[in-house]
Amino acid sequence: MLKKIITVSGTLLILTFAVSAFAQTAKTTTAVGATASAKIACVGTAVNAREATIDGGITTHAQAVQSAYSARASALQQAYATLDATKVKAGVKSAWSAFNSSVKSATKTWQTTRTSAWSQFRTAVKACKASSSTPTDSANSTSEASGQ
Repeated sequence: MLKKIITVSGTLLILTFAVSAFAQTAKTTTAVGATASAKIACVGTAVNAREATIDGGITTHAQAVQSAYSARASALQQAYATLDATKVKAGVKSAWSAFNSSVKSATKTWQTTRTSAWSQFRTAVKACKASSSTPTDSANSTSEASGQ
């Protein structure tokens, strides 16, 4: 399911960039005064695509972590229901191992999604041919949640 969500998010992002590129191409033929506005609009489209990808990624991450907690709770409950010390110990070890693995995987996926979103954003902004005076929010990238 996680791969499906990432695939859908990626497809939407690519479509957004395609629309952005088409819009930028169409606007370059307008008057010189409209060029700055077109570049700002292009950057805005890139920001929207980045934010949509990040939103999907953090939602997926939160769902995966919540699922890991639920699975751990269920596995621990089953382990302690055996009332056999050896089976409890093995069940507890297994539950925590699976939990740690799941959270680590979810975090890695989130970090990859976040990094990819910012990379695609920077590429899209370059394609906008925005000048250094065109406002972007790239300086705030260090404020992004990094995961656990």
